[in-house]
Amino acid sequence: MPRALALALAASLALSLSAGGAALAAAPEPTKAAPAAFYSGRWYEIARLPNNNQRDCQGATSQFTGGAPGAFDVVQTCHRGSPTGPTKVFKTKGKVDNPERNKFTMTFFGLVKQQYFVLDTSEADGGWAIMATPGGNFVWLLARRPQLSETGKAQAVARLKALGYPVERLEYPAQAD
Repeated sequence: MPRALALALAASLALSLSAGGAALAAAPEPTKAAPAAFYSGRWYEIARLPNNNQRDCQGATSQFTGGAPGAFDVVQTCHRGSPTGPTKVFKTKGKVDNPERNKFTMTFFGLVKQQYFVLDTSEADGGWAIMATPGGNFVWLLARRPQLSETGKAQAVARLKALGYPVERLEYPAQAD
């Protein structure tokens, strides 16, 4: 890929991550270690705060695979319009910055780095996790299954609210069953 195109794509991604209005002054600091299993396997996106990069994204998943100790690869898949619509795929590399405090960084296009926090996890309902950017602008509710039970979803959304996120702004993308 020509360098100019790669830089344009990286700039576009950076702008999309910063657009959408601040949800919080900053994300809360993670307070407990996530299980090592967080960084492996498939996560389904259950809810998110809006962001330009995921506009009209349905059936979103993140497939984590291990690499060197503290490193992993992620294939993020989004379907445009419906869970079976045209596929958009991002391949990223990640590294755990601080395993005790649930901080990790992913690199997009080899150029753009973004840190993420794992704010909470639960084994209930097959497993769910809350992931956010440090600036508080973006948050995702992820689950190990394509659907959470209504009880599990209510518990996770209540946790998001307790963390200070505007749950009334959450989007709930469709997932294939």
